[in-house]
Amino acid sequence: MAPTPERFAKILRVLQKRQPTLTVLMDEVNKPHNLSAIVRTCDAVGVLEAHAVPPSGGKLAEFEGHTYDATSGSAHKWVKVNKQTDALAAVRELQGRGFQVLATHLSQRSVDYREIDYTRPTCVLLGAEKWGVGDGAAQAADHNIIIPMFGMVQSLNVSVAAATILFEAQRQRLAAGMYAAPQLAPADLAALAFEWAYPDLAPAYRERGEAYPALDETGQIIP
Repeated sequence: MAPTPERFAKILRVLQKRQPTLTVLMDEVNKPHNLSAIVRTCDAVGVLEAHAVPPSGGKLAEFEGHTYDATSGSAHKWVKVNKQTDALAAVRELQGRGFQVLATHLSQRSVDYREIDYTRPTCVLLGAEKWGVGDGAAQAADHNIIIPMFGMVQSLNVSVAAATILFEAQRQRLAAGMYAAPQLAPADLAALAFEWAYPDLAPAYRERGEAYPALDETGQIIP
């Protein structure tokens, strides 16, 4: 079914503000509601894709059932979560693509999260609440960052920490005008617009190896 013109206009508005150079890497975040809340925040600030290393012995699919859908507000439809097998390898791969990796980790080289320049290609590395980010990945990260705390409790829920950091990234990027013009290449934006507007049709085109059809300004398929 074709989207309404209003729905398609919203899809375009959202895609025009997506930030392909801002992402998160979740290192064995083991509670579905935390992963879901992080993905929902990713959608809110314009993250295009996220990355997740499933808990040891687990599968990312375990986060994609009813609990995931309910707590993420269906954000998983709009933010692709790429499964990674190893946090350190994922850090190296992202760095190879030009991302600075910021590990939420207390160490001698930790800095206040607000001291970082988030207008650079950036990945925020988050760990499970009980264990945190793995030592190897934290050491390989470009920076270790902390959120200053002045209470008796010395850590935040991981999803709250993610939101705090990502909205600082959004603030800096808004000030730099990075949401004012599309960051996606026109071809990528058009492809995603089709996938979002026609989620039932897009898989068939991919399976056949066919290009998506063009859409008019209202979201209708051009014959």
